[in-house]
Amino acid sequence: MYPTLGDLLGVSLPVPLHELFVGLGVIVGAVVVWLQVRHHQLRDERLLYVVTGALVGGALFMRLGTWLQHVDLRDNASLAEQWVYGNRSILGGLVGAWLGVHIAKRLTGYRPRTGHLFAPAVAAAMAVGRIGCALTELPGTPSSLGVGPVLDTDTAVRLGGVAGVPLHLSLVYESVFHAVAFALLWWWLRDRLHRPAEAFVLYIAAYGVFRFLVEFVRGNEVVWLGMTRPQLFLALTVPLVLARVWWLWRHGRLSPALPGPRTAPSQEITA
Repeated sequence: MYPTLGDLLGVSLPVPLHELFVGLGVIVGAVVVWLQVRHHQLRDERLLYVVTGALVGGALFMRLGTWLQHVDLRDNASLAEQWVYGNRSILGGLVGAWLGVHIAKRLTGYRPRTGHLFAPAVAAAMAVGRIGCALTELPGTPSSLGVGPVLDTDTAVRLGGVAGVPLHLSLVYESVFHAVAFALLWWWLRDRLHRPAEAFVLYIAAYGVFRFLVEFVRGNEVVWLGMTRPQLFLALTVPLVLARVWWLWRHGRLSPALPGPRTAPSQEITA
């Protein structure tokens, strides 16, 4: 794997590759939000604070989301150690971004739904960011397909994987999932839902199910009942999101957009 951009290119260039792609993902996501704001002709300046809340909340929870991972609190790192050296959690980042949006809305009094702005942006950002993960982290578990990257002994020891056998490209699978999700959200669902903000719920539900399944080939530590920590988190939260999808469907909130003029997304007020 390639810790720095120089390692990837074979030159002396000590730019952390993971952080580089995370930064590129954030930029791509911000551009998509801006394009969505223009597409839906939203002009409320409070949206800037809402987007800032998403970015700040996502950054905080991405870094601190795996802090309390041990039942015995003495086994957990200090907050300072977690911030500097801790794992970065995509699931934690999503939760933090969601909380950041709602806190920003509460502080600014902005009530319209914003899921249609963030769903394609998050998908695009994740598709890019996961490339950095795929280039720097453990690819996955041994693959029965007989194809995939093969780690040498030193790299396997450093990443905690298995050497000398093809491994699943689990992080590439995720990047492809998010790229496909972005395409669907941008070119298919963008103006098809009567309540476009619900696209975010559909995206999160789909990702939750996909992530639970892909964890079986990720190579993360199995901690309880044959499941990893992300799977345990998803086992609790995905049913809630799927219940929300069912409720939306039962109440007609996932119906196609009506022909002709309709209420602009900026006027869809949170219940």
